[in-house]
Amino acid sequence: MLIAICAIIGFTTAFISNEQTNPQMITALPPVETAPLLIPDKHIRHTPRPLDTFNYPIQLGEVGPLKPLYSGDLQYPFVCMTEKSGLGQPLVDNQHGWGTPIYKEHSDRNNRDNIVGFSKDCQIPSGLKYYVIDGEKISQYQQQPIGAHQTLVRVEYGVIHRYVYLIAMPITVDEIDDRKSKSLWNNKLVYQFAGGAGIGFKQGDMRPAKLIERRLSQLKQGYAVISSGANRTSHSYNMLMAEDTAWRVKRQFISLYGEPLYTVGVGGSGGGLAQYLMAQNSPGLIDGALPLYSYPDMVSQALYALDCDLLNNYYTFKTDEPETWQNWQKRQQIEGLNADNGEPHKGAFFQPINQVLSGVMPSYPKGNSECINGWFGLYAYIHNPRQGWLNNAVSEDLKKHVHWSHWQDLVNVYGKNEQGFARHIWGNEGVQYGLKALQQGQLTIEQFIDINKKIGSWKAPDKMQAERIADIPGINLKIWLSLWGKHNVQQPVNNQIAPRSKTDHIAVERGYRYGQIFAGLADIPILDVRHYLEDKFDMHHVSATFAARMRMLQTQGHYNNQVVWLADEKHNPVDDAFAVMDQWLLNMRNGDDVLSAKPTNLVDQCFDAQGGIIAAGQDVFDGPWNNKDLGTCSRIFTVYSTSRIQAGASWRGDSFDCAKIPVAQAIKQGWYGQYDMKNQQPILEQIFPTGVCDYSQADLAKPADLALFWPETDLTQQTAKTAN
Repeated sequence: MLIAICAIIGFTTAFISNEQTNPQMITALPPVETAPLLIPDKHIRHTPRPLDTFNYPIQLGEVGPLKPLYSGDLQYPFVCMTEKSGLGQPLVDNQHGWGTPIYKEHSDRNNRDNIVGFSKDCQIPSGLKYYVIDGEKISQYQQQPIGAHQTLVRVEYGVIHRYVYLIAMPITVDEIDDRKSKSLWNNKLVYQFAGGAGIGFKQGDMRPAKLIERRLSQLKQGYAVISSGANRTSHSYNMLMAEDTAWRVKRQFISLYGEPLYTVGVGGSGGGLAQYLMAQNSPGLIDGALPLYSYPDMVSQALYALDCDLLNNYYTFKTDEPETWQNWQKRQQIEGLNADNGEPHKGAFFQPINQVLSGVMPSYPKGNSECINGWFGLYAYIHNPRQGWLNNAVSEDLKKHVHWSHWQDLVNVYGKNEQGFARHIWGNEGVQYGLKALQQGQLTIEQFIDINKKIGSWKAPDKMQAERIADIPGINLKIWLSLWGKHNVQQPVNNQIAPRSKTDHIAVERGYRYGQIFAGLADIPILDVRHYLEDKFDMHHVSATFAARMRMLQTQGHYNNQVVWLADEKHNPVDDAFAVMDQWLLNMRNGDDVLSAKPTNLVDQCFDAQGGIIAAGQDVFDGPWNNKDLGTCSRIFTVYSTSRIQAGASWRGDSFDCAKIPVAQAIKQGWYGQYDMKNQQPILEQIFPTGVCDYSQADLAKPADLALFWPETDLTQQTAKTAN
């Protein structure tokens, strides 16, 4: 086996990708286009937004506003994708080589002589397209008769802030070519948010037919639907830009059709967390939220998600007990996220190759985990400024001058450090990985110390290098030669202890003030819906919903405006969620406040594969997150934790820099369960020279003056009213 692996390494390393510039790449950066940036007063919820003086509506054939109102300078490079969206090439805006090359129509894209100009800002004229919904089938309208069972949809498209916006409206055949017609509209508006993992620098793919596909049922019922590429996190997680753009898309809609009865948000994953943040940051943008597969925000998920590859590094390269960690259930005790023995994971082939390269005895993994199946490569994508996965869109020379990371995408928000890199919020100083497992007797003292001694942390951004990925020609196979980012992990120093990373308080403070972190205020109706996917090691784990709930409890004093539905993956309850949300929002239109307007039968519940209600009520999801005995739904659908929870942190998941106490004090207070750690105190003090995390104290990095609170003056009365 060893000989075979070495032969593979010798073959693949000869083909490390050396991308050459091709005519379709971006090769030059324009000067920065400056735009205003909001300066928060405590929190952006309390900071007035500037007046929008744009003359709505954008006229057909014209372009929308380019510069944001308050979300900061335009980002370059910016990859145009209007053509991929089926909307044609963008308009030429320069002849300087800045941005995406624009070609003569129907010409050879590999011949630079066919370039007629360049587009740095990806603008297109606004226009209309028409589609027919026939059952589940969507097709472009070809002037055919429309049957009673079919729905005709007009889609307006254009660009605002360089992102494609779409407005979908059900119409009759007689209303074709009448842009403002709306006879089939039920006066209710859906704002479609969407998920994915993106780090900016691209316009994104926004196909009208895809928007219609997402909201087939609602369009058939007469809802109008609007969306923007800025509200799709596969393009960017810049929630300030997302909000700035969403307001302008909504103003475009209102200028054409008038105020809707209400606007309800919907969207999954990143599109779910966006709704929590929009509710917190910008009251009035959406009136109700249907977050699907949600998280509280992207930023706090990075805390444990970036732990994953550090732990994988330990299991793969650093442990003295490799067979111990072939038991994947033991990994789950450290990671918190689901893990189990059985089928190997998708990176299994890379492991023995990388172990041989590192001088470690090779082994083949015998299980899988969410840390791998859900978060493989995430550190490289969002955290490594030398990577970014946009390299095929820009030239080799240009990519050396750009910091590719989520943090750089939001450099307007986080600011820059002394080396010129975007600040970031991740740190792990004082974190005792596996503390709960030790307390419960699942780890030995030696294992606990070994993990915490060797796990280390991520290198500073200016010290990071791109991933080493080899191409095998002819079969389109890529092999990671820097598995788990091993080359970007802090290595042990003289005392054989790998150093930890301090948290940048400036970055965390700005993340809070600019509304990138969900601090627990969302004073609108929320129906949080998800399928149970933990058994598939899917990244959309249930605990994220209860992290949002716990933050609401801490900030608002209650979570009565959040209802949770959890379903077997074979049952889709989203249409039912729209129906009950409609009732809730119409009750509010009649004058009831958000809590008293909630339908009396709308409670937490879980569903089986046939859509039957397994259990319903306020206690069905009780469990470790609220320190109660397991409720009926929690017994059937196991809720897993995270690496930080397993280290003693709250289920809120919002501890960026824990308060710390000396190791001696932790030992005295009995933190280590049945174990007497006095003999281990010297080594623990070397591992944790600044102390260990005391999660019972307030987070050191969170600003104390955010002034977020439930808007009702008599909270006790409102809470009691809802409970009754």
